[in-house]
Amino acid sequence: MFPEYRDLITQLKTTDRHFLNAFDKHNELDQKIRNMESGIEPATHLAIETLKKEKLALKDELYQILRKASA
Repeated sequence: MFPEYRDLITQLKTTDRHFLNAFDKHNELDQKIRNMESGIEPATHLAIETLKKEKLALKDELYQILRKASA
């Protein structure tokens, strides 16, 4: 995710608790969605779509933080 910001992500993960929490939550959702889609965890289509929307919102938030921090 955001390879152009790799160094900044590393820095923010150690200096910005909000960024770290959002980053970790995004990764947790990503894993949960993969588990649901592969049948490891039971889920309805609606549950998966809801998690995907939450993950996308977090990704948008992370991108905004990265853009602001890089300016």
